[in-house]
Amino acid sequence: MSSKVYIMFNLFFALHLVAVHCFEFHVGGDAGWAIPSSKNDQLYNDWASKDRFMINDTLRFEYTKDSVLEVTQEEYEKCRSTHPMFFSNNGNTFYTLNHPGLYYFMSGVSGHCQRGLKMIIKVLEPQSPPQMANQTSNSSNASAAFEFAAATSTLTILMLIMSLSWAIFM
Repeated sequence: MSSKVYIMFNLFFALHLVAVHCFEFHVGGDAGWAIPSSKNDQLYNDWASKDRFMINDTLRFEYTKDSVLEVTQEEYEKCRSTHPMFFSNNGNTFYTLNHPGLYYFMSGVSGHCQRGLKMIIKVLEPQSPPQMANQTSNSSNASAAFEFAAATSTLTILMLIMSLSWAIFM
């Protein structure tokens, strides 16, 4: 019976190797989402510049007596928003980054944005699959991407079948 558990563990681990991974980022680290000291009004942009954000990563904002707004660039620059794209004030906000590009966040409490409680997040474009050196046209690039995806799927299915067969017969 222990060999079945071992095999299932290995199967689970192998499938996670080919899966896309997403990360949760705790905004501001240990400080959380709070007004920075007067000496560091770029605290959150400095924090954000140290990481690489990808599609489906999650931002976790922890705060007390404040809020989180996603706003436009113009609203971010003015530190004022009447119609934010996102608003939360529950003290423990999770926000999933769902597209590449720039995201603008700020506090919704009067005066907090002006004191530095704002941040820009840049989400990178998804990586494209590896390309062969002799490919020149778009149709051949699309074909290579399909072949890469098919090979990856086939390998995953093969590993699943082999592991399940092993688990059943052991």
